[in-house]
Amino acid sequence: MSNILFTASATALGGREGHVKSSDGVIDIDLAMPGSPRAKELTNATNPEQLFAAGYSACFDGALQLMARQEKVNFDSEVTAHVSFLKDETDGGYKLAVTLEVKGKGIEKSVLEDLVHKAHNFCPYSKATRGNIDVSLEAQV
Repeated sequence: MSNILFTASATALGGREGHVKSSDGVIDIDLAMPGSPRAKELTNATNPEQLFAAGYSACFDGALQLMARQEKVNFDSEVTAHVSFLKDETDGGYKLAVTLEVKGKGIEKSVLEDLVHKAHNFCPYSKATRGNIDVSLEAQV
């Protein structure tokens, strides 16, 4: 294994209808499945897909800006990760899919598209999901 730079830890109790808390207490939030009675009762509750989307979008934007700096390209970026919870027809269970919507200001579309593909090859979340879930990339200027 490579040298560990840091480890993030969170503990969940009660699964999708429970609670999750990070080891440092920064994340300390109730979980609820969208549309469930619990979600209607706990309006500030989140779900695993929102947490995954937050992490993936932040990580990808960081990777994108790193690729841009290496190419000496300066622009403003915004990354939205749309994480979908899907029925998995192969086993009757569930699976995830992601669309990364990348907006760039002050950059040509072809340059943005190139940087998005480089970031996708570099981003730790993209590496972790590669071959496991469908990830679509959308570049917009």
